[in-house]
Amino acid sequence: MQNEFYDITILGCGPAGLSAAINATIRNKKVLIIGAEICSPPLHKAQKIDNYLGVPGVRGEELLARFMEHALDMGIEIISTKAEAINEAEGVYNILVKEEMVKSKAIIIATGIPYKPTLPREEDMLGRGLGYCATCDGPIYRGKDVLLIAHSSEAESEANYMAEICRKVYYLPLYQETMELDPRIEIINGKPGEIIGSDFVQGLKLKDGSEIRVEGLFVLGGETAPDRLIPGLEISNKHIKVNRQQETNLPGVFAAGDCTGPPYQVAKSVGEGQVAGLNASKYVGRK
Repeated sequence: MQNEFYDITILGCGPAGLSAAINATIRNKKVLIIGAEICSPPLHKAQKIDNYLGVPGVRGEELLARFMEHALDMGIEIISTKAEAINEAEGVYNILVKEEMVKSKAIIIATGIPYKPTLPREEDMLGRGLGYCATCDGPIYRGKDVLLIAHSSEAESEANYMAEICRKVYYLPLYQETMELDPRIEIINGKPGEIIGSDFVQGLKLKDGSEIRVEGLFVLGGETAPDRLIPGLEISNKHIKVNRQQETNLPGVFAAGDCTGPPYQVAKSVGEGQVAGLNASKYVGRK
C-alpha cells in the first residue's frame, strides 16, 4: 500500500462507505476503503431492522455482513485501520495511514455519527498538549512524560513508539485487555476525568480524584473529527456540510451517511453513499 495511488479513498466501511465503494468500482475506479475492525458499531448491534426496503426483520449484524460480502466479492480493497492525517497538494490528497502514505484523487468521508469528545475542554486544549496522533506529534514530546488514553488496541503500536522516545509513558485503556505493550509503559486503571492545566496540558485527573502529571496527552482509537482530519472542511451543527451531490466545500472531498446529519438510518446512508460514489467517479473522470 506504500505510496499507492487510488482514484477514490473512502473513510469508513459502514453502509455509506460500502455503497460508495461498490458504485465507484462499477465505474472502473480504483478504490480503497479505510475502516475499523467492526464497521458501523451501531448497525452491528441492532437486534432487528424493519425499515430497510425488501429485507424485513433482519439483524443489523446480518445486514452489514451482506453489505461487506458484496464489496469483497467485487474485489474492493479494505484495510482495517484509520487515517491519521490528510493534506492536499497540487490536487492530490495525501493520507497518512499508520506509517504509510496513500495518495488519492478524491475522498469520500463516511465515518458515521460525529466524534464525541472523551474529555471536557478537549477541543480547547487541542494543539496545547493534546493530540489525536502519537506517531504524528510524538517527536515534540521526546524526553518528556506523556499519557495515552486508548479506545481500542490499535493504539498499542503508537504507545510502543512513544516508549522509545519519551521519558515516561502512561497508558489508560478504555477497552478490556491490553495485548502487546512495551514493558516500559505504565498501565493506568481508571476512568479519565478532566484535563489539568489552563493554557497547556499539565496532566490528567481521574474520576477517583487521583492525578497524573504529564506534558502531553493523546486520545487514541476514537474516530477523529473530520474537520481535524482534513483542515478547512466546513461543519454545520457538528455534521459535515454537503450539497445534493454529497460534495463538501473542498474540491474532490465528498461525504455520506450519518456524518452528514440525521436521520441516522441505513437506507439514507446507502443512498447517500451511492450518490457520493457516482459523483466522486465523475470528479475523477474530469481530472
